[in-house]
Amino acid sequence: MFKKSLLLVILFCIIFSCKNNTEENKDFTTLFENSRGTETPEYDEVISFYKDLADSYTKISMFSFGQTDSGKPLHLVVYSSESIYNVDEIKSSSKNRILINNGIHPGESDGIDASMMLLRDIVQNDSLQKKYQNSIICVIPIYNIGGALNRNSHTRANQNGPAEYGFRGNARNYDLNRDFIKQDTKNAAAFAEIFHAVNPDVFVDNHVSNGADYQYAITHLFTQHNKLGGSLGNFLSTTMKPEVEQSLKEKGIDITPYVNVWGSTPKSGWSQFFDSPRYSTGYTTLFHTLGLMVETHMLKPYEIRVDQTYALMHSVLKFTEENSEKIKELRANAAKEILAKKTYPIQFKIDRENYSDLLFKGYEGEIIDSKVTNGKRLFYDKTKPFEEVVKYYDNFIATKGIDIPKAYIIPQGWHDVIQRLKNNQIEFIRFKNDTSIQVEVNHIKDFKTRTNPYEGHYLHYNTTISSSIETVKFRKGDIFIDTNQNGVRYLLETLEAEATDSFFNWNFFDTILQQKEGYSSYVFEDVAQKYLSEDALLKQKFDEKLNNDEDFANNPRMQLDFIYKNSPHYEKAHKRLPVFKVK
Repeated sequence: MFKKSLLLVILFCIIFSCKNNTEENKDFTTLFENSRGTETPEYDEVISFYKDLADSYTKISMFSFGQTDSGKPLHLVVYSSESIYNVDEIKSSSKNRILINNGIHPGESDGIDASMMLLRDIVQNDSLQKKYQNSIICVIPIYNIGGALNRNSHTRANQNGPAEYGFRGNARNYDLNRDFIKQDTKNAAAFAEIFHAVNPDVFVDNHVSNGADYQYAITHLFTQHNKLGGSLGNFLSTTMKPEVEQSLKEKGIDITPYVNVWGSTPKSGWSQFFDSPRYSTGYTTLFHTLGLMVETHMLKPYEIRVDQTYALMHSVLKFTEENSEKIKELRANAAKEILAKKTYPIQFKIDRENYSDLLFKGYEGEIIDSKVTNGKRLFYDKTKPFEEVVKYYDNFIATKGIDIPKAYIIPQGWHDVIQRLKNNQIEFIRFKNDTSIQVEVNHIKDFKTRTNPYEGHYLHYNTTISSSIETVKFRKGDIFIDTNQNGVRYLLETLEAEATDSFFNWNFFDTILQQKEGYSSYVFEDVAQKYLSEDALLKQKFDEKLNNDEDFANNPRMQLDFIYKNSPHYEKAHKRLPVFKVK
């Protein structure tokens, strides 16, 4: 027994000694630093850097999740002052949890380099470790692995460095920052696994902007505060945003809201970007996480962009440490706050009457003759900087709301939808027996469809529904989803057909739009005549429409179809959403 114990002690000393030697001898200077801010490493180099960092420092852990469309897993690198050995320890911890996402568009590599230096500097600096001792910092090194492997020097035509970078589309050419709610890609499914394993209090997604030219090297895109809503939305708008801005100002860094301007100049003002759930911060909002996109400016030197991304992440970490108790309190109460209101907004528009005066540092823009084409072009004159107050429309008002049901019921055959509920840890039960329940039934009344493909879909919009109360028989195995759960907002945004990024609008229920049964008019003429003679109410509705609708009166086919659709022969499933509401 003594010999065995002694052997373990010797083994521990050897391992500890090796660990210390590795820390002392391994060079963690990044390619970005060695190239003086002009290059970013390839995917394998980034992963090797983090593996070496985790091997050298016990406070760094590295995990892999699922698989992406590239065939490679998604990695998560974690810093904690108390070593994390199992991913379950993250979610169960009482510490602040911050999730940083990089390389969703791998050509926008600023966050990739900044995060490598961030975690390295923390583990090599005792004062930083003390500063963030109450935080678990989680980093996705590169989210779009397929895009990162598709490396080139030309596709970011408007961008000033680095020398080489990845491509925007993933391995299947999806833009991953449009896929969070629909989850067409394996990347998005793996991200959902990571997100729910971490359950972050704060989420940061690092990007590089396109659009207008101006003096700032960095802008911020906090999730839209009215959409986030309630106490969390107010905290984000009145506390988090101004304090992060002030923190950067104290570091000598000017920052402004993301300049959402295309084809014109910022001088006339602009509206805040509305990040619906297809986008990363719109998605994380559904689970009451405070979300922030970083948007550095494409035309500024790469070294400056990375340095300012690095500085902003430190400011966010500092804010999270200082406001830990309040953030956790707000998040814990967010679902209850939503349910207590009984109604939920699903559509918004810009509030043109309620804007902010924003002191903005830009460049004068003018329209001049093109030297390339025979037309005109927009030109920003950098010899004419200005600093003026512009209108910033950062408030949105709800234009459509719904009553929050007690529960939703979905037939088991809609497995694509049910799988996404599982991916997002939505709680539900299955009927153990065939069951008849009185529910609200929704039919699609009207909608428009985009004429051009968008991220693998022909997206619906301007959707409206009609509702009725019916007793519906559900079968053993159909799912019953109580809305009284943390994921209530996710349910409302996906299952309410009129919501911007609903499953209906993303084509998950398109088969209900096609009528499967029909009739031959020469046969149904006799049946229709019988219905009109025997059903006085139907005859009254038919005559009213005949007298008041000119198109109807001039279209015999439309008249016959009206009778058919008001007869028992018309299939109940046509345009009926397979999402039933228990009121």
